[in-house]
Amino acid sequence: MKSFVVWFLVLVGVASGHSGEQPLSNIAIDRATLALDESITIKAYPFILAPKGGDTEWVTVDLDNPNPLHDDWVGVFSPAKFNGSTCYLENDHKEQPPYICTAPIKYNFANFSNADYVKTGKTSLKFQLINQRADFSFVLFTGGLSNVIYLLQPKLVGVSNYISFANPKAPLYPRLALGKLWNEMTLTWTSGYNLLEAVPFIDWGRKGDPQHRSPAGTLTFDRNTMCGSPARTVGWRDPGFIHTSFMKDLWPSTLYTYKMGHMLSNGSYVWSKMYSFRSSPYPGQDSLQRVIIFGDMGKAERDGSNEYSNYQPGSLNTTDQLINDLKNIDIVFHIGDITYANGYISQWDQFTAQVEPIASTVPYMIASGNHERDWPGTGSFYDVMDSGGECGVLAQTMFYVPADNRANFWYSTNYGMFHFCIADSEHDWREGSEQYRFIEHCLASVDRQKQPWLIFAAHRVLGYSSDKWYGLEGSFEEPMGRESLQKLWQKYKVDIAFYGHVHNYERTCPIYQNRCVNSERSHYSGIVNGTIHVVVGGGGSHLSEFTPINTTWSLYRDYDWGFVKLTAFNHSSLLFEYKKSRDGKVYDSFTISRDYKDVLACVHDGCEPTTFAS
Repeated sequence: MKSFVVWFLVLVGVASGHSGEQPLSNIAIDRATLALDESITIKAYPFILAPKGGDTEWVTVDLDNPNPLHDDWVGVFSPAKFNGSTCYLENDHKEQPPYICTAPIKYNFANFSNADYVKTGKTSLKFQLINQRADFSFVLFTGGLSNVIYLLQPKLVGVSNYISFANPKAPLYPRLALGKLWNEMTLTWTSGYNLLEAVPFIDWGRKGDPQHRSPAGTLTFDRNTMCGSPARTVGWRDPGFIHTSFMKDLWPSTLYTYKMGHMLSNGSYVWSKMYSFRSSPYPGQDSLQRVIIFGDMGKAERDGSNEYSNYQPGSLNTTDQLINDLKNIDIVFHIGDITYANGYISQWDQFTAQVEPIASTVPYMIASGNHERDWPGTGSFYDVMDSGGECGVLAQTMFYVPADNRANFWYSTNYGMFHFCIADSEHDWREGSEQYRFIEHCLASVDRQKQPWLIFAAHRVLGYSSDKWYGLEGSFEEPMGRESLQKLWQKYKVDIAFYGHVHNYERTCPIYQNRCVNSERSHYSGIVNGTIHVVVGGGGSHLSEFTPINTTWSLYRDYDWGFVKLTAFNHSSLLFEYKKSRDGKVYDSFTISRDYKDVLACVHDGCEPTTFAS
């Protein structure tokens, strides 16, 4: 009976906690023991990865184990050599450092590809590796992933040969982002070259024209920059060097090519492959403009590894739909909960590799979410541990945003006929705060004659949501969410407000102070007398349930993964489409048609002062 109770507690703990867990956190790597078995052989090949260039390679791992068990698993370690001699210990009272103090970058169970592994002891696993600036080894553990209540304790029983990319330091994973000016594009990438080894730069120009050369700034960070564990301990991995360069004075809506380069100390050069992008339209330019918006995508593995409770089941579907339709996309907004690395630094490389086909071609704009920023005692509005100790450092270093202070992740940006106000829900937004003043300035500064489409976005739901937990609280919003902001949305006639955090899709009617102000469902025209609120947090993470309560302002709900596409045809016509990630088809849509005078019209709590004086 006692053993049954213990196992029940283990199962309950796993079942109830997986929805927000990073898969690597389930490995008790710092409690693993060494029990090498010389009869076990592990061979990984090819030995040299991507000899002709490239950042991705499939690797085969052949395993022969005379004593197989059902819970055997293989961890991928990078750097390949690991031991406890350099462990960072947060608690000095430990008697001795662990044998391993760094989590693997991914793992899979030995029986993943061969159900007869426990009978034969033989299997062949395939891992897709990306270039992460170091060599790799493959390690066989027995005893399961974790030692929950000390029932399961990983034992290291076998290690493979080392393998490496041909150039592990190569410049990789370019991420475009809008600059602070409309005719400026920024480019951020990652490499293994520090400034003493090589000088980073980009060559770029209009396709077919002579190329410009622009220098790049270089950033990195160390373990002490992290705010807590696991980012400071088992999740730590050297992030390499993050370079950012600026392409300025761009012609509007023009095709440019670029490549990243590093000039080595001996005078030779290392180059990336050639990429291309189309520059932004002039603010107010009357042309076809297409925007993608979603939140909470995370990352997933195409080789089936790290699949703890199917952690990010929709992530690859969303990514692939965007890649397949990239020729019909101009800019992407990923509004928080970017990677769900949760303090496991290696996962940021893997995310930037996953979105590289998108982010290298169109601006990939991000917002800050709880899984990027929140950590107790660090100034985040929520005193929780959701970032795994990252406390915003990874997000603000790995991606560029045109913020005055990237530690405060709020910013405004323009794309043609669109004006975007991106808030940071992990910092105080209430009236009287610094961010509140920014939001009002951002909304007030737009010229609606030139940019009629005014968009607000934040990670947490500062507007309306029929989420199950919000329903239990009775607020149908993030606590204190809309109380301060709704008068700004109304005063400045915000068209649509977008949110993530809740992992589903929902659209409201045009609403103000909990009341629908328009009875239409699929077409809106005339005066802007309320804001449409959209939850689009179904980018890839585990789905969130809806409340059973009938919220009268909710027009469409979908318990599935998906994203929104906005298409501005001109200054008077906007198309909104919600697409499922599983098939890319449209499941909800509406249109807005109006003239400039409709934006100027007086509405409740949104009237300009007037006088009868002649």
